[in-house]
Amino acid sequence: MTTERPRRSRLEVPAVELALVERLNQWWRITGPPHQQRSWRQRLALPFRRVLARLLGPQETFNSALVQYVNAATTVHQQSADRIGEALQSTLEQSAALMDEVRRFREALGARERRIEAGMSAIVKDYEEIRTSIGILQQRIRSDRSERSSRSGSNRSQDLNDSNVPNDPHAPNDPNDSSYVGFEDQFRGSAEQIRERLSGYLPIFAGADDVLDIGCGRGEFLSLLRERGVRARGLDVNAAMVDVCRENGLDATQADALGYLRAQPDGSLGGLFSAQVVEHLEPAYLTRLLGTAFDKLRPGAAIVLETINPACWFAFFESYIRDITHVRPLHPDTLRFLLVASGFQQVEIQYRVPYPEHEKLQRIAAGSLGDSAETINANVDKLNSLLFTYLDYAAIARRP
Repeated sequence: MTTERPRRSRLEVPAVELALVERLNQWWRITGPPHQQRSWRQRLALPFRRVLARLLGPQETFNSALVQYVNAATTVHQQSADRIGEALQSTLEQSAALMDEVRRFREALGARERRIEAGMSAIVKDYEEIRTSIGILQQRIRSDRSERSSRSGSNRSQDLNDSNVPNDPHAPNDPNDSSYVGFEDQFRGSAEQIRERLSGYLPIFAGADDVLDIGCGRGEFLSLLRERGVRARGLDVNAAMVDVCRENGLDATQADALGYLRAQPDGSLGGLFSAQVVEHLEPAYLTRLLGTAFDKLRPGAAIVLETINPACWFAFFESYIRDITHVRPLHPDTLRFLLVASGFQQVEIQYRVPYPEHEKLQRIAAGSLGDSAETINANVDKLNSLLFTYLDYAAIARRP
């Protein structure tokens, strides 16, 4: 939008010059200005001035010509000043329009650069996923070749024997222990608090059907999905948790996640959700669980895995190590890699539950300690980025 600028006043002949011209127009006559109110002395001298005017007629004629010339020159001067002023005003308006055009061009160029950067970021992300998938595929091909060459004609068992996988690797000490419900109430938060935190995932499953919540706990997310008209069922190894769900009219089953998934038809699930579960699983179990989930999900279905953010030291020392059922922390890059290696695409990491700003290390006022203030504040920012960032994160992906 072009900014309206006030027009400048036109150039004019200075008032001092105009005053001099006016005096010349009044006093060029030797007898003085005509019809002027005179004093008695001037009236007595008037006859003598007229005689003098007849004697000095040529001088008065010269004065008249000079005044006419000055008047003409003044008029030409004013006309020239007007033309210069108009030209200057036109130049200023053209310059302003040009500046507006430059500003609009720079804004458009900035928007285009931002779009290009966003597009390049998406391309780089897709490239990393593809490269990881190709690397995993190459590794599996090499592994298959090595396995075939080592066979001596006898039939081998499946790649990983199910007997080596624990039946309930993500359960607390006793999967039927009702005390774990109280543990979650005290340390993870009340059902109302968890509902509020998990409500942010609802848009991901909008329009989905037959969503499975692994490790459904007390059923907070199941109840949120039910309120949105999304058909869902829950799964947990803790019998007390399952009882809480059923008491609230939710569809929940006590079972091992991997065994339950394997019993489902391929492509039968419209989504998979799991909050604060993957940190309870052994690595071998987790990789097999993700691979099985890939087979059971429909194309385009979403998988959401929420866990504690070990990159935040406060979350690790205050949340992760408090729960003795945790097996190992999962760095965001690790969980992203496992999802891509299992075949999922469009992997996104969303950080959640930010540490309260007022409880972080506080910066000091600039200049309060001279040049040291800048160094201290830089160290404060670095410590905050390590100690007090986001407490949780979610790895979100889709089955292609």
